[in-house]
Amino acid sequence: MCAAVILASCNAASPDATPELSGVTLYQTTAITADPNQPVATGVAVLNGGITAVGDFDALKDQLRGAVIDTQYADQVLLPGLIDPHVHMTLGAMMYGAEMVPPWDVPMADGVVKGLTSREALLARITEIEAAAPDGPLVLWGYHDLIQGDIRRADLDAITTDRPLLLWHWSGHDFYLNSAAIEMVGATPALADQFHGIELDADGELTGRIYEDALLAIFEKIAAVIMHPTHIKRGWDRYEALLQDAGVTTVAEMGYGIFGRNIEDAFLAAHHDDTDGYTIYLVPEHRAFLQEFGETTVEAMTTMAATRDDVLPQVKLFSDAAFYSQTMKLTAPGYIGGQSKGTTGLFVIQPDDLPDLMASYWDAGLDIHIHSNGDAAQDSTLAALEQQSPGKEGQRLIVEHAALLTPEQIARLAKLPAGVSAASHYVRYMGGTMADAIGAKADYLSPMGSTASLGIPTTLHSDAPLAPPYPLLAAQAHMLRDTETGTVSLPNERLNAEQALRAITLDAAWSLGLETEIGSIEAGKRADFTIVDRNPLSTAADDWDDIQVLGRIKDGVVYP
Repeated sequence: MCAAVILASCNAASPDATPELSGVTLYQTTAITADPNQPVATGVAVLNGGITAVGDFDALKDQLRGAVIDTQYADQVLLPGLIDPHVHMTLGAMMYGAEMVPPWDVPMADGVVKGLTSREALLARITEIEAAAPDGPLVLWGYHDLIQGDIRRADLDAITTDRPLLLWHWSGHDFYLNSAAIEMVGATPALADQFHGIELDADGELTGRIYEDALLAIFEKIAAVIMHPTHIKRGWDRYEALLQDAGVTTVAEMGYGIFGRNIEDAFLAAHHDDTDGYTIYLVPEHRAFLQEFGETTVEAMTTMAATRDDVLPQVKLFSDAAFYSQTMKLTAPGYIGGQSKGTTGLFVIQPDDLPDLMASYWDAGLDIHIHSNGDAAQDSTLAALEQQSPGKEGQRLIVEHAALLTPEQIARLAKLPAGVSAASHYVRYMGGTMADAIGAKADYLSPMGSTASLGIPTTLHSDAPLAPPYPLLAAQAHMLRDTETGTVSLPNERLNAEQALRAITLDAAWSLGLETEIGSIEAGKRADFTIVDRNPLSTAADDWDDIQVLGRIKDGVVYP
């Protein structure tokens, strides 16, 4: 039975194609729709980049006489186009353009970059890369202190003092510099009087670690290397190859403007266009727009969203700092180990300031995404949202990353116009080791089974480049909750297959305010599909990483 009203002028008695049916393509396939009213279909009709009908193939074939019949996917599966709703394209181009020294295996389109799981392996690999690299500053990305041990200026000086050597933490929030790099960026101990993120040793000298707010003082010099056009092109090309390999049809840049709108727009113009198989949406970042527009920031965002198809009527805020670099904000006792031992992390926006800041955007009708990781940050975020007006119909706040959520916080969240967009790989990459830094708080790591079971819209994102932009791998990670130490973290927080697929399709679209356009295979939505070799819902979670992506269809156009 046809699940949608076919074009009103369709004359079922006539075998001839009517003008209204000209150009309709009817695909024979197995469609896993993410539509609870019709979870599976065997026929999908597409016209002018949109879905016109979904249902039984034979019934649609009879009703849509004159449609072009396409059977190339008859033995394959169509999924709603996979969505990664939180990525960083410019940052990714910088990181993917660098030499990689990760602590865990990182899948890339051209093969896996093997993880370096010890301090000795890391230093040996850096030495190899440095010896083979051409002259000039050398940036290496992917280091993680909890896996690969402490690295400081002296360790990097032992490799070379002849060139600037910059080791970039996996999180992106920390750099570790040798003496030549310290000289290149002009860092001095006096910067510690202005910035929190200048680490000094017992003698008051720079250790080489510069992080969080202090990166503002040195980034211009580093940018000359990692934002060079050649470096960006290499990284962007690698990023797009990943998106193709993963079958992604939609991404959202969750921090538009952080590196400067003019720069980011130039990179987009140079490296992305309508011939690519994915759509990029942009979510403006509060601090970047405030710096550019001052008192007219909110107006600038709303105007831009109204006049540009790629800018969403949403804003990105930060409650606290980073999970991977152990600077997310914790309640007592804070960090019991790692590079932040003895501290409780950092707020980016102080709790007393967050309600009014949030209101300035909420009252203007903008959806809010808020980077909020630690348990103290969740308290601040929830308290601020609880103070807001009801908002317009359908308005929403999305807690981004959500590393730690206690049962009490989840219960509060369920009463609010809010959802969660969880980082895909916190558990898989750090679920075992993170307890060394945060102790018993690891019992509240990424509890997405609880949020989904309470009906809270639950989305998964890569935060790429900080995890691979592979939605199917993200889903698998939260179905298995396997960790880097071979353990299973909180098995009761696993997502089932339906929840996991929804988290990378319809709920992901909801987080971007696009649920009426994409995220499921339904009549009236855009014809965005990911073509795979098997049905994920009948595939064991252990085997989701074996699901082969065979292609993409975006707005009705077939792409690799």
